[in-house]
Amino acid sequence: MARLRAPSKEDRQKLPPFATLSDQAIHIPASDAQFEEARAALRAARVLGFDTESKPLFEAAQTDTGPHLVQLATCSDAWLLQLHHPQALELAAEILGNPAIRKAGFGLDNDLRALPARLGVELHHVVDLDRTFKRHGYGNSVGVRAAAALVLGRNFHKSKRISTSNWAALQLSQAQCRYAANDAHAAAMIDAALSAWEQRQPPIAERQRRPRTAAATP
Repeated sequence: MARLRAPSKEDRQKLPPFATLSDQAIHIPASDAQFEEARAALRAARVLGFDTESKPLFEAAQTDTGPHLVQLATCSDAWLLQLHHPQALELAAEILGNPAIRKAGFGLDNDLRALPARLGVELHHVVDLDRTFKRHGYGNSVGVRAAAALVLGRNFHKSKRISTSNWAALQLSQAQCRYAANDAHAAAMIDAALSAWEQRQPPIAERQRRPRTAAATP
């Protein structure tokens, strides 16, 4: 049977904008005290939105040394862990290896391959939300933008220019911090609303007879 069509860019632009995090809710630990605060907050969470960023490769001969940034978020805050920092590397390994904490994101295949070697631990309880939408009749890679439209009824905007910026930089720009934090935050918000959305879905066969798929209203 044909796959359901996820909301297009034109569909998404008709929706209200996704409510992004304030700058005060985006945390980039650098000092011992800040890492301890981040550790306490992350360990207290039962579910976290999860994403990573890597410095883009523009030539085939370049060696991929990423991911360079790990983003973890709740529905109210986000933490950006720059992996050039030993304490960030240690904290990322602790949280991503913790089976008691669900880490939910989109398009995680590369992360699941690269991060165990980068962090020195096996990842546990990491959930690729694309799999959920596939079970409901959508394609393999719905992605965070279409998922935000379907589940939250919101338009989640992502900048291609920022996505291909230097994520290995020691000092991230404000635009990079906002982009990275909200990628993980959106995953957390979608995951929190996903069960209710799934309960509202009609049988797959019925939806596949529809001429088009519209974004859901939460």
